[in-house]
Parts: sequence; C-alpha cells; structure tokens
Amino acid sequence: MLDLINDILWGKVLIVLLVAVGVGFTIASRFVQFRYFTSMFRILSASQAFKRDKHGHLSSFQALTLSVAGRVGGGNIAGVAVAITLGGPGAIFWMWMVGLMGMATSYLECTLAQAYKQSEPDGTYRGGPAHYISRGLGRNWKWLAVVYSALLLVTFGFGFTALQSYAVATSVEDAFGVPVLATGLGLAVIVGLIIFGGIKRIARVAEVLVPVMAVSYILIALLVLGLNLERIPDVFMLIVRSAFGLEQVVGGGIGAAIMMGMKRGLFSNEAGLGSAPNVAAVAYVPHPVNQGIVQSFSVFIDTLIICSATAFIILLSGIYDPASAGDVGGVALTQASLAEHVGEWGRSFVSLSLLLFGFSTILYNYYLGENSLSFLGKDNKVMFSVFRVMIIALVCWGALTDLGTVFAFADVTMAFLALANLFALILLFKQGLRFMRDYDDQIAEGIEQPRFDAARFSDLDIDATAWTLEREELPSETLQAETR
Repeated sequence: MLDLINDILWGKVLIVLLVAVGVGFTIASRFVQFRYFTSMFRILSASQAFKRDKHGHLSSFQALTLSVAGRVGGGNIAGVAVAITLGGPGAIFWMWMVGLMGMATSYLECTLAQAYKQSEPDGTYRGGPAHYISRGLGRNWKWLAVVYSALLLVTFGFGFTALQSYAVATSVEDAFGVPVLATGLGLAVIVGLIIFGGIKRIARVAEVLVPVMAVSYILIALLVLGLNLERIPDVFMLIVRSAFGLEQVVGGGIGAAIMMGMKRGLFSNEAGLGSAPNVAAVAYVPHPVNQGIVQSFSVFIDTLIICSATAFIILLSGIYDPASAGDVGGVALTQASLAEHVGEWGRSFVSLSLLLFGFSTILYNYYLGENSLSFLGKDNKVMFSVFRVMIIALVCWGALTDLGTVFAFADVTMAFLALANLFALILLFKQGLRFMRDYDDQIAEGIEQPRFDAARFSDLDIDATAWTLEREELPSETLQAETR
C-alpha cells in the first residue's frame, strides 16, 4: 500500500506540481536564478559571512551551509548511481534541467520564509512554511500550518534521522569493519553534544564541516576529470544524446531517462518540499531576496555540482555498462568507479563522504524537528530537552535496525509535506513577486544593497521587529537624521 501511494504521489502528482511551480516562477520572475546568479557571491561577502556576530545573529553563509548540509546526502552518491543505472546517462541531463528550475522554486520559498520570519529574544529568528502559511495566508489557514509542522516533525525530525544513522553505520561497517553498534553510540554522543547547544552550535559546526566535505568531494571529482580530459566531451555528448533518445539507453529509453533524472533532481535538492526555508529564515540579512538568491545557490551546489561530480566519476570509468546495467548499482557503483580512477582507497573515500554527508544531514533534520516543535509548542524548554534525548536515542536505534518500512512511510509523509508547501507557494505567488520587485526597483535606482522596509508592506502580517537593523548596519543618512 505504501509503495502504491508513493508511486501515485511521487511518480505522477508531485513531479508535475514541482516542475510546474519551478517553470512558472522562472518565467514570472524573468529567470531570477540566472539574473542574480553572480549576486550570490556579492551577497555572501556583504553579509560578513566569516565574522562572529556580536548581536547573536546567524549570517547568510551559516544559513547557506545549514541548507547545504541537508540537501547534500547519500542521494548525491547512491541516488545518482541508481538514476544512471535505471535511466541511463540521459537521466543526468534531466537532473540538470530540474535543478535549474528548482533554483527558482527555492528562491521563492526561501524569500517568503525570510519575509515572514519572527525574531527571538536571543537574536536568532524562526521561520519556514508554517510561518508563511499562517501569516501569509491568514488565520483561516492556521490548520494547514499545524499539519505542515506535524508532517515535518514526523518526516525529518524522526524518520529521516533514524534512516541517516542506519546509512552511516552500515557504510562505516562495510568500509572499515566497525560494528554498527559502536558507530551508532559514537554518532549519538557527538550529535548530542552538538544539538544541546542549539541552532548556534549547529550553525558553527555546519559552517566548518560542510565546506570541508563538499570541497573534498569536488576536488576528487576534479582529479578524475583531470585524468580523463580527452574523454569529457564524449561523456557530455553521451549525456545529451541519451537524454533525447539518440543513444542506446536502458529500461524505458527516453522515458526512463526523463523520469529518473527528474526524480533524482527533485529528491536531491529538496526545492519545493519546504525543508530548506526553515533554515533560510535564520539568517540576518537586509532584504528577504538576499537569502532567496543565496538559497537558490545551494540547489546549484547540490544538483549542478555535487550530483554532477558523481555522474562524471561513474561515466568516465569503465565500470558502467548500459548492456549490463543493474549488475552493479547504488553506492557500490560509485565506489567501484572511483576505485578504477584512483585506486582502492577510492572506495574508502566514498564511504567517508557518505559518513560526513549523513552526519551533517542528521544535524539538519534535528533542527527541522526543533523548528516544528517551536511552532507547535511555543518554545517549551522541557519539550525541547525531551526531543533532543529522543533524537539521540533514534540515532543509536537507527544504526542497528533495517528501516525499509520506515523509509516507505517517511516518503509518504514527505509527499504530503510537499503538497502542503506547494499549495501555499501557489497562493503566495504574488507576494513572492512583490518582494522581488521591491528588490529589483532598488537595484534599478542604483542602491547597491537594497533594504527591506516592513512599513511598506503594512498590509501583510510581517514581524517588523525581525527587520530592525543594528545601528552599525544603518545607512549614514539614517544615523544623521536620528542625530538631528
């Protein structure tokens, strides 16, 4: 029954909706993900990303690394291999297309999350789909915000936390012979030390861990590309030709390539699911669009860079053979492919990458669960402590248990999660465009760093205290006016 529901929701309904929202907002926003692509780097630099904030705010860069921690996981290694095995090399082309459109979806949902965030006493913020549903759609839709938060808690807070622990423990056992119990206990202790420090400690860990793990994986991919420079054009043409049925592929031909590529892109970058906006909202930025632009970059990192790195590692090797696709798949295909390029240590490198990707995702999943509890229970400290203990227990239990049924159930709840978020995005389409035009207009006026004035959006239920800039961030003319 779970498989049937998953097939209907993910194989038919959600793929259409996710692509429609991505393409629709891309066109309506005049291709915002491309117009402001180079601005991503300027925004990160302007946010003083690598400096500690004396007011307790989290930077745009910290929010970016948190979202990348969640988007980048086992799917970037095993999922891409499965997509190639079942859909052929052409699946990668359609994965790219979905990633590019998903950048627009991520921009929309993360801009809304920023606009409707609420300030916390410790200098941080909370936000996400539950907040932009309840504030943006009005109190009549509060029930949908509650349903969304409950689904987020069950899916990411509980289900995917245990699943990531299982993936990490089994990978470490296969690669290094460490018993799953030892890995589970060690992982539980480390996770506990981090999550009891709250979002600030999680962000500090993520801003160090994520760049290290992402850059390491990209460097090994560049090494593989360097060893096979003369074959890169051929592989690229293989991907493009297979995407349009001009090359022999496996399974259902072009149909399998499109379906597997779209699924891999959508599952990997999470654009439209509403998970990333929960961490996008924590950043201290002068305008909601700033973080929308930055978060669209996290989709680019996940799908266009890291997933592509895995694809080229596989396709540049002699391990993948369309005629015998299915004999080797998943993590084993990626491990065998990298080992052919760099030697047997490549297998251990893939397992270590899975360990880091999975660990960072556990931290991300924890925060999504905490954010849900905050919305549902109004920051009850006892409830948070109980939840943290439960997460530690889940990490340990998940490492020891085959969670096939849990995975299928989590897929169903994630599908309903996506449906709720996509419904809200469609209804809030105009507000998203309105925030974008405010930013565009200021850029057109020559303002280098647009600033969000909540008073100009008084008809919307926006928390004005979340948009009060610190004095050192205020324009000089504002300070002069205050002095006068």
